[in-house]
Amino acid sequence: MKKIITVIALVLFTAMGLAQEKNKKMTMEVDGVCEMCKMRIEKAALGVKGVKYALWDIPSHQLSLIIDERKTNSMAVKTALVAVGHDTKELKATEEAYNKVMPCCKYRDEEVVNSHKN
Repeated sequence: MKKIITVIALVLFTAMGLAQEKNKKMTMEVDGVCEMCKMRIEKAALGVKGVKYALWDIPSHQLSLIIDERKTNSMAVKTALVAVGHDTKELKATEEAYNKVMPCCKYRDEEVVNSHKN
């Protein structure tokens, strides 16, 4: 009987230890051009349940995330990003969502992109 209880306890502790590895670091490319884009992208990512950290780098267009994989996944984050008008490699924002971003944030317009480089 003691052996059975010991084995059960060992299995439970092992399962709890494995369950603790829930956070995952990831990066993804998100289109944008300025500080306003940065705020919008980070806010949209952090609005997804399970996203614990979001930081978008303007020059590289890389969004760094820490997510709880038990609550969300990368596709849920990408869906939130396109909903606020920002393209990812896998998903593109609808024209309606893209047209809601500020004129200085029109990253699909070459003139706007070039104006942010100066």
